[in-house]
Amino acid sequence: MPPELIRVQPAPGLRRDFAVWAVAQNPKVRTVSQAVFAVPAPEFTDMPERLLIGALVDGHRYVSPDEAAELPGAGLPEREGIPGEPLPPVPDEAYRPDSTPLPPPDFAPLEDAPTFEAGEVALVGEDGPETYVPLGDTAGDTGPFACDRCDRDDFKTARGRDTHRRQAHPEA
Repeated sequence: MPPELIRVQPAPGLRRDFAVWAVAQNPKVRTVSQAVFAVPAPEFTDMPERLLIGALVDGHRYVSPDEAAELPGAGLPEREGIPGEPLPPVPDEAYRPDSTPLPPPDFAPLEDAPTFEAGEVALVGEDGPETYVPLGDTAGDTGPFACDRCDRDDFKTARGRDTHRRQAHPEA
């Protein structure tokens, strides 16, 4: 089984230092593109942190442990959610001073939700469900459909026939 690889795009100013570190490894750390390296997971945990400052790791900005300690909510005890129970409230110190709280969600009770028959979908307007539209071909036409430009007459839908016309008979 091949090793798990972590894609690292070092900061532009550290690219050369990162490359020097990469070729010094045994086996060498390979490149994925001009600016991205594929680092095996065991080597990633042992690499110098200074090479990761400002880097993108698997598409996400690298956050050093020192920087993580300064983030809002750092140092708060971790809490685990219990399925079916609401999450505990988040302490105010977990939010940045300039954050704006979201309004509480305005959900209707689930009992008030409309029910549908199999194969139907509701179009919802401002005052609730307005129209039920059956899924599938809404034109009411039933196949088979024939091409009027050749002898094919086995299309199951009008859309299939129209696609055939555009592709097989573009001159018409």
